[in-house]
Amino acid sequence: MSYRDFEPAETPAGDLTSPPSELKRSLSLADLIIYGLVFIGPIAPFAFYGYVSSAAKGMVVLAYVVGAIAMFFTAYSYKLLSADFPLAGSVFAYARRAIGEKTGFIAGWMLVLDYILLPAAVYLAAANALHEIVPALPRWAMVLAFISAGTAINYIGVQITAVVNKLIVVVQLAILAAFVVLGLYALNHGAGAGHLTLKPLYQAHVFSIGLVFSAVSLSALSFLGFDAISTLAEETKGDSKRLIGRATLISLALAAALFVVQTWIAADLANGMAFASPDTAFYEIIAIAGGKTFSIVTAFICAMTFGLSSASVVQASISRLLYAMAREGRMPAFMSAVHPKFKTPYKSLLFVSAVSVAVAMAFLNHFDLIGILVNFGALTGFLILHVTVVVHFIIRKRSRAYVKHLACPAIGFCILAYVLYYMEPDAWLLGLSWFALGLGGYWLFVVRQRNRPKAAVPRR
Repeated sequence: MSYRDFEPAETPAGDLTSPPSELKRSLSLADLIIYGLVFIGPIAPFAFYGYVSSAAKGMVVLAYVVGAIAMFFTAYSYKLLSADFPLAGSVFAYARRAIGEKTGFIAGWMLVLDYILLPAAVYLAAANALHEIVPALPRWAMVLAFISAGTAINYIGVQITAVVNKLIVVVQLAILAAFVVLGLYALNHGAGAGHLTLKPLYQAHVFSIGLVFSAVSLSALSFLGFDAISTLAEETKGDSKRLIGRATLISLALAAALFVVQTWIAADLANGMAFASPDTAFYEIIAIAGGKTFSIVTAFICAMTFGLSSASVVQASISRLLYAMAREGRMPAFMSAVHPKFKTPYKSLLFVSAVSVAVAMAFLNHFDLIGILVNFGALTGFLILHVTVVVHFIIRKRSRAYVKHLACPAIGFCILAYVLYYMEPDAWLLGLSWFALGLGGYWLFVVRQRNRPKAAVPRR
């Protein structure tokens, strides 16, 4: 690899068009919906339940309902913009074309914080679950195994990823169905609260707006992933403008319904119990529903599916975001390379794998901190997304559809801004530090490139 491989790809100043896509189009609507469900994870609350329950003072369902509402408005904004910009760069591509170069770069940069940390977060969640079952297995070794598997799958192509995704969804839904049946049976036979109550949704003596939005800042982590569908716009067969938006909304709606059902049953089974650890809270509840053996089996299967889903899906998303940014000169040029046989952005994928290893090792004992950073990057990127809808449709296209092009993104923006407001100070400190690094990145990849004198074309 030469020095030139690290130079930004050439993009003429002011040119906001993308070169023809080299990625292979092979994904259907069903593949996209499954992709979104795998990225989100039908059983995502299993990993984060203890943290959300503590922050919400037991009103876990309310935290997930409010989180679902916030994410719905965000998903709708994705649907609107993906129809006009069927490109692989997600918010980066949308904001860059609708608002301008600076906004687009910052939007992409903040999403990179989300996408590049999320694989490590899920790897750690999987490793923590396995470590509880088999303490002799070092967590770092399990993380490396998951990353290796995901890299191999994505290197070959998203059509292989789609096959793995379907298997993962089936396994997760089977585990969830078993928990729901056993949990309801246990409740009806005196376990926990003895029946389904309204306490997981509302408790007057502890309710406050600040409490709810503080909890939503954690529950939002379970929803992250529906937005990753937009990164596959250039690998979707058929009408990608229509399919991307539909898949985004459908996968989010399905995940939200599953989250409400499982957390409602879990909260009533727990009924105020003290957990040994927030990392294992849901597995402790599963033991109430189906016994210790069922809890151990569930923890093992969840660890494997979390690890494989992250390996096969999360890495695919960030590698394609980096590919899109590099293709337009906003990341090192080597990231825009496409494999000649498999038609995958393999160099950006290998880069993501290396970074995931480094991040996972750095945060091996700080799982809660990495979750905070992931949420900060995602939510700030979503704020820019909502602004992009208004600028693109109301200002640039003079749309008079004020409900969907003004009211919906405005409501989504306000909810997310309120969630960010209630985030912990550490999230703001680390998130703003990343933003400051982004300003340096903008100078390196945009300003410096723009001001560099053009090299003379040699005569033949």
